[in-house]
Amino acid sequence: MTRPTAKLPAPIQALRTEALQRWAAMPPRERMGLTLAGIAIGIAIVWMIGVAPALRTLREAPAQIDSLDLQLQAMQRMATEARDLRGAAPVPATQAAQALKSATERLGDKGKLAVMGDRATLTLSGVTGEALRAWLTEARSGARARPVEAQLTRGPQGYAGTLVVSLGGGN
Repeated sequence: MTRPTAKLPAPIQALRTEALQRWAAMPPRERMGLTLAGIAIGIAIVWMIGVAPALRTLREAPAQIDSLDLQLQAMQRMATEARDLRGAAPVPATQAAQALKSATERLGDKGKLAVMGDRATLTLSGVTGEALRAWLTEARSGARARPVEAQLTRGPQGYAGTLVVSLGGGN
């Protein structure tokens, strides 16, 4: 059972020759056992490297696709809303200030509003994320205000800090 071999370095050639001699000296039953063990190890390696990752990808892909579709839909809604707001007529300064004051009243004693010219500063203390989101939504749609600066920290009671918005929509 000699095959033509490429020129191997002498130490490797010696190891190969010794392995072939040991293989030939083994009883057929031991050779069969080693062959089956090698096949089992080969199958296990192919499974771990080639098949299992592919099956995992097939299992997880539908959920990831659904999640990405939801994100895409949310982004498309936001883009549509941004286009609508961009195309909306500006709100007069007095009406914008009134809309911001109305939104701030919903925060109770956790929010204080100061309007100066074309900017308004909201000072927060312990406002929940949901309440802050609602205020920003109302400020954006009702007053056409857009955030220009935020210095917020999140604590156990909620958000605290200041939020500056620009009035007039396009300024």
